[in-house]
Amino acid sequence: MIDRYTLPEMGAVWTLENKFRKWLDVEIAVCEVHAEDGTIPVDAVEEIKQKADFTVERIDEIEKVTDHDVIAFTTNLAENIGEASRFVHYGLTSSDVVDTANALLLKESCEILLPKVDRLLEVLKRRAFEFKDTPQIGRTHGIHAEPTAFGMTFALWYSEMERNRDRLLRAKDAVAVGKISGAVGAFAHLDPSVEERVCERLGLKPADISTQVIQRDRYAEYLSTLAIIASSLEKMALQVRHWQRTELREAQEKFKTGQKGSSAMPHKRNPILSEKICGLSRIVRANSIVGLENVALWHERDISHSSAERMVLPDSSVTVDYLLEKTAGLLDGLVVYPENMLKNLGLTRGLVFSGQLMLALTQKGVTREDAYAWTQRNAMKVWDEGGNYYQLIKQDTDISSRLSPEEIDRVFDLNHYLRNVDKVFARVFG
Repeated sequence: MIDRYTLPEMGAVWTLENKFRKWLDVEIAVCEVHAEDGTIPVDAVEEIKQKADFTVERIDEIEKVTDHDVIAFTTNLAENIGEASRFVHYGLTSSDVVDTANALLLKESCEILLPKVDRLLEVLKRRAFEFKDTPQIGRTHGIHAEPTAFGMTFALWYSEMERNRDRLLRAKDAVAVGKISGAVGAFAHLDPSVEERVCERLGLKPADISTQVIQRDRYAEYLSTLAIIASSLEKMALQVRHWQRTELREAQEKFKTGQKGSSAMPHKRNPILSEKICGLSRIVRANSIVGLENVALWHERDISHSSAERMVLPDSSVTVDYLLEKTAGLLDGLVVYPENMLKNLGLTRGLVFSGQLMLALTQKGVTREDAYAWTQRNAMKVWDEGGNYYQLIKQDTDISSRLSPEEIDRVFDLNHYLRNVDKVFARVFG
C-alpha cells in the first residue's frame, strides 16, 4: 500500500528510518534535560549526541532475539555509543519514546496534508467561479429536480473542504502531544518538569495526564478526521462518475493521448481515477474503526493497539495524501460539457419548472392543494404520454385563467432559478 500509492514526501515520513530517527530525537532530548538537572554528566550527553546512531538492519537483527523493538533500538545505540550509553533511556519506559515520537510523525504528516488540502481548495474555488453561471439540472434521488448552477457543486465542495481543513488543524493539535511520565504515568522516576522541557524541545505539548501511553482518543480523532476527508473526496469522485455516464456526459475525467479504457472495447472512456478514489476511501474509513477500537485498553495499558497502529497510521496518512493529490488533479483537469447540461435540462420537456408554477398560482389566491393538483396532473401527462409541459399549462383553463401568458413565461424562465447564486457565492467565498 505505502510503496504503491504514497508520494515521496509522505512516504519518507513513515519509513522505519524516520521512525527510529524520531525515537533518537526523543532520547537525546531527554538526555539534554537530564544534563541540565545534573542527573547525568554534560560530557556524557555530548558523547551520546556525537556517537548515537543505528541501522534499521541491525535493529531488526537484534529484535529477532529480543522480541522488543525499543530494546533492540537502544541496544544498537549502545553498540555505537559505548560507556555513555548507560545514560540513554534513563528513567523512561518504551511508550515514553514511542508515543512521543508518534506525535512527531503525526504532526509531520498533518503538515504535509494541509498544503494538499489548500491546493484542492484553490482548484475548487477556480472551477466554482468558472461555472458560476452555467445552468445544470439538479437531481434528487437521481431524478431531475430543479435547475441549478454547475458552479454551485464546486462551491459546496469548497465549503466542505474548508471544514475538513479546520478538522485537520484540530487533529494536528490533538496528536502533537508527548509524554515522559514513566511506566504507569505517575512520574515515579522523573519529575513532570522533565516531560515539560522535553516536549518543549521537540515542539510538542505535554499531556495533562497519561498512563503508560498517550490516550488513544487522540489517534482516533486523527484517523476519524482522515476518514471524513476521504469521504468528502469520494463524494466528489462519485459525482464525477455520475456526470461521466454515457446518458449524461455532462463532465468527464481528462482522457490523455494513448490512454486505454478497455482491453475488449476500444471505444471506452472509463472514470478509472474517480473509481480508484472511491475505492481507497473505504480503506481510510475502515482504519478509523481501528482507531476507535484502540481507545479502550486494559488498565494503564496493554499492547493490543500497537500492532494495528503500525498499519493504520501510515496507511491512512499516505492514502489520504494520495487521494488529495489525485482529487485535485481530477477536478483541475475535468472536461465539462455545458451544452450537454442544457440538453439534459430539457429532457423532461419543462417539468422541472413545476415548483415555480405552483408557487405562482398560490400568489394568485389558489390554495396550495389545488395548485399542486393542477400542476401535477399536467406533469403526469408529460411523463406518461409525452408532450410539452409549457404548452399543456397554457392550454389548462384552470391555470390560464389565473396566470397571464407573460406570467407563465416568467415561470419557465431559467434565469429565475439562478438569481441568488451570487449571494450564495458571497457566503462561501466572502
